[in-house]
Amino acid sequence: MRRTSMTTLSSALLALSALQISNAAETETTENAYAAGYLAGFTCSAVFNGNKEVSAIRRDELTGIYPLVADKVQQMEPEINRDHRYVRVTYDEGQRARISVWRPKLGCVDLPVGASINAIAKVANPFADAVASSGDDGAPWAERPLRLNDEQQQALTAVIDRAFGKAYGSGARTSAVLVVSPEHIIAEKYQPGFTPETAQRTWSVAKSIGASVIGAAVQQRLLEVDEPAGLENWSHELDPRRAITLENLLHMASGLDSNKAGNRTDRVYMGGGLVSDTATESALEVTPGERWKYANNDTLLALRTLRERFATLDDYLRFPYAQLLDKVGMEHTFLETDWQGDFILSSQVWTTARDLARLGVLHLNNGVWNGEQILPADWLNYISSPAPAQPPTAAPGYGAQWWLYNERFPELPNDTIAARGNRGQFLVIIPSRNLVIVRRGYDIAGEPGFNEHDFTRDVLRALAL
Repeated sequence: MRRTSMTTLSSALLALSALQISNAAETETTENAYAAGYLAGFTCSAVFNGNKEVSAIRRDELTGIYPLVADKVQQMEPEINRDHRYVRVTYDEGQRARISVWRPKLGCVDLPVGASINAIAKVANPFADAVASSGDDGAPWAERPLRLNDEQQQALTAVIDRAFGKAYGSGARTSAVLVVSPEHIIAEKYQPGFTPETAQRTWSVAKSIGASVIGAAVQQRLLEVDEPAGLENWSHELDPRRAITLENLLHMASGLDSNKAGNRTDRVYMGGGLVSDTATESALEVTPGERWKYANNDTLLALRTLRERFATLDDYLRFPYAQLLDKVGMEHTFLETDWQGDFILSSQVWTTARDLARLGVLHLNNGVWNGEQILPADWLNYISSPAPAQPPTAAPGYGAQWWLYNERFPELPNDTIAARGNRGQFLVIIPSRNLVIVRRGYDIAGEPGFNEHDFTRDVLRALAL
């Protein structure tokens, strides 16, 4: 097979992850509301999920970001209420405000435009009595690190050090790197001020976490991937969306209209909008399964499918923790929701490098943790199998909410899969090498970001010495 040039690959990956296209022209007041919501939400999550100081938030979370709001957020000041754990940001010369409020385990929820402080008491809070997580205990990894020979250690240290510079992308700003096997932490490094307990936003790595929640539901026999999603909003007998299966959604092949850029869901991400008001309302463009199109709404709809299987909102909100996160020790992971309780598992998860690595190890173990089958035994094979409709040939392939580095990429093992997110978030799983690689960052929008392909290749070469 013809070898894909890395220049072509990098251009294609950049085009797929770029966040430059807005759904439509917005009014100035709406853009101001987006900016205030962005500032409130990110400040809230960074303070209360990530324990970060305001100066670090300004440096990391609020620079090099989406151009629509980049300049505006620099002109606004967040009001942080640490006693009641919310953030408020005013806009339009103080006439209006956006509010984001924190909850245990669920992180921050952005209230809708027009909501007041009094609305905070009405937000669902099923984990109100949860005890705050302590330090990361390092499980399941052995306290004794894996012993590498001198040549391996020197080569791997050099690769990790390069990851914290510009060697893998001029716009790269690395915050954490972690390389593990199921038994050992092989390499781990953080930017100054970060620790193993410092959570940051996953962006679209959340999609693969969402797929894992779906996998846990399949294991619990709450869902079957080949059955229609069966959403209430699509239940009319004339609605052709009744044919959309959960698998279509996992494959990014719903066929729904998601505008020109399916990765732009501004109203949900920073506008205080609802999943139920946006994702469920789109009409079909093409037959389900016919076309691959990267669309946040497909992920949101997959999780909405799960929600409609539960009798109560509290049961739904508790499910990912009780059946997945808590069982594998992902104690510093926050799955954020909209204000009506739908998980925004296309992007809004805050977690640590170690918690992501734990999810990777769960997949290496074919869904087993401490002797319990949490994901179906064939789930890794399922998410790693190419979907019928695929992305452009220069890009990685696509399975079920995971990217595939198959035979198109001869420098990596064919079974390499990855969860990939904006600003350089990567969780790479290589079953044939029994290896998980995590890279976190704050890459600059519009510039070449961190090249996870080359970094993974170089880690593998160092370990092979």
